[in-house]
Amino acid sequence: MNILGLPQKETKENIELLNTLLSNFQVYYQNLRGLHWNIRGKRFFDLHVKFEELYNQAQLRIDEIAERVLTLGGVPLHTFEDYLKNNKLAIAKNVSTDEEAVNVIIKSLSDLLVIEREILDKSDEINDEGTNSMMSDLITEQEKDIWMMQAFLG
Repeated sequence: MNILGLPQKETKENIELLNTLLSNFQVYYQNLRGLHWNIRGKRFFDLHVKFEELYNQAQLRIDEIAERVLTLGGVPLHTFEDYLKNNKLAIAKNVSTDEEAVNVIIKSLSDLLVIEREILDKSDEINDEGTNSMMSDLITEQEKDIWMMQAFLG
């Protein structure tokens, strides 16, 4: 057991999964920045503001995930090389139309949910309530974001 009362081997595995999530959140964040900068069209004003809200929210989540890695005794990944090596999200390059941008967000959030649910299952198995709670909050938040983005698309 580690200092938190969690099994070391399984905690190390969860740290690796959290680092994968961290990497993917960094790519999601950068995608959002690009969408914010490059959005065009009649919905520009609404989406420009919404994308900024989402990237600010993602930046907070990135910090929380990195801090959880540290709390569990790990080292958060912090290089672009590591982020890209662990990334599972599509890279949104030169996306400027409203529907394409919103679909990028929906797909990214759906892919993040897969990673988060895996972490949730693993953290639940070892009674890691801190990680479990974090994943539950992320999942709830992102499911709502997906619903709102789908509502936007009609």
